[in-house]
Amino acid sequence: MRSFHFVVERDPQTDLLVGYVPGWPGAHTQGGDLDELQDNLREVIEMLLEDGEPALESEFVDVRTIQVA
Repeated sequence: MRSFHFVVERDPQTDLLVGYVPGWPGAHTQGGDLDELQDNLREVIEMLLEDGEPALESEFVDVRTIQVA
């Protein structure tokens, strides 16, 4: 069993959720809710892994909040 971090954003034009694995070109999809998004992303990742190990361009580290005046 493999684990990957993924980012979730909402597209303001379509109101769909967009998910992607940071640093992995092609590992992205969309869905109407979080369950659909996660199912779709799982399918994408499974298909990409059929081609072998991913050559990640970067590694997810963290999400932080910063305050500015």
